[in-house]
Amino acid sequence: MSAASASAAVKQKVEAPVHPMDAQIDELTDYIMKNCLWQFHSRSWDRERQNAEILKKTKELLCGEPVDLSTSHDRCYWVDAVCLADDYQEHYPWINSMSKEEIGSLMQGLKDRMDYLTITGSLNEELSDKHY
Repeated sequence: MSAASASAAVKQKVEAPVHPMDAQIDELTDYIMKNCLWQFHSRSWDRERQNAEILKKTKELLCGEPVDLSTSHDRCYWVDAVCLADDYQEHYPWINSMSKEEIGSLMQGLKDRMDYLTITGSLNEELSDKHY
């Protein structure tokens, strides 16, 4: 490997996000990685949209906020969010005692972690293959 290509490889390295609630985010991430098939979509833009929409709707459900169900895509993401929110409340009872602000921060940290693991930090080159 030439010095230029080694330097380019170092510059492209993406660091995992750090968050004050890392221990809780680890638990929720582990649950998704073991139980949710939506994380395995074949294109990065699909993964990005699914992470954003499913986790946003999960946050809204956990916070008792209204959830937009106006499109078929919204309803599809909502189904996954309902399952995820229910499972989180059952398996991680500590989430039930969090404030809306804490849940919002937690879910943003979870989205950042999922984006890193499934998109920006992924070594799967097929995610960005425009012919795939």
